[in-house]
Amino acid sequence: MNAQRLTVRSIDGTLVMVPKRRALGTSAMRIETAALLLIDLQTEEGIVGHAYLFCYLQSVGVAAIALLRDAAAVLTGASAAPAEVRRVLESRFRLVGARGVVLMVMAGIDVACWDALAIAAGLPLASLLGAPLGPVPAYNSNGLGLQESSAAAVEALALVDEGFRAIKMRLGRPHAKDDLAAVRAVLAAVPADVGVMADFNQALSPAVARDRCRQLDDEGLVRIEEPVRHDDYVTCAELAALLRTPVQIGENFAGPRAMTQALSQRACDFVMPDLERIGGVSGWIAAAALADAANVELSSHLFTEVSVHLLAASPTAHWLEYVDWANPILQEPLSVVDGCVSPPDRPGNGMSWDRDAVNRLKLI
Repeated sequence: MNAQRLTVRSIDGTLVMVPKRRALGTSAMRIETAALLLIDLQTEEGIVGHAYLFCYLQSVGVAAIALLRDAAAVLTGASAAPAEVRRVLESRFRLVGARGVVLMVMAGIDVACWDALAIAAGLPLASLLGAPLGPVPAYNSNGLGLQESSAAAVEALALVDEGFRAIKMRLGRPHAKDDLAAVRAVLAAVPADVGVMADFNQALSPAVARDRCRQLDDEGLVRIEEPVRHDDYVTCAELAALLRTPVQIGENFAGPRAMTQALSQRACDFVMPDLERIGGVSGWIAAAALADAANVELSSHLFTEVSVHLLAASPTAHWLEYVDWANPILQEPLSVVDGCVSPPDRPGNGMSWDRDAVNRLKLI
């Protein structure tokens, strides 16, 4: 089958509310249920491309469903080639702007298109992108929120025991001493060869960030993520220059142009694009090229199932962020082996829905 000649027949969305195995407690909010918008892109050739969006809030998922239906109406009968789909949707949403929920929906459709193309070619997505299906180092990002330090230590050990050699904890407690105590408790609890990453989720002002990050600088963290507002590249650059611990940002890059700006200002040591904010597979390809040109290590944010394919094809690939939020609605969840995850040897991105689970958890 000619993978470049697929035609969109329909695009369907299903909003499911999936209980998390481990609640995610951040400085911004506590999330116990994942609002996932499942996307099925049907083609006239009988191939179905799959993707999902993480909507954070149920209300965002409802809005995304409406936008997906709008996009489906203008794409029906059009080519499923990602570049053509992007052209059509950019024209449709030009006056609104490709940002926020609009950008998320466009990215989800892009992912589904690439899945359909890879299935039509009979190749895993990573192989379609020219990459081997080898293991990608992963860190366990489930849970480990803003709990008391002794509880954080216990959960950290549990995360390591799930087969990982690196984990991530959340910071941003009201008092600096409590963050420091939690970091020390976690580092003391896990084996010495286990990497520990920390994420402030944009909790700090510039002045507070300078103080808190200096306090953490000699503790042995692998990296400090988003200490201040995500687009405060000036402060991020100051922190990256000040600290010995690497600074990472990127989950809030709204497309590759934002990443270009951050890199040009030396706002970070590492980057971690988010699949639904960077622009789907197409946006990721551009972002990976930018990271390669800048010789900056590139990690993923969420969307483990697709991101593992994309990191396999990224020249400066660093870490895969592993979350299991979609596992309950997948027929074949990914496996972790020796702290790594490999792209599945199935055509496309490897995702297919467990329809019984979807029907149980379906909201819309």
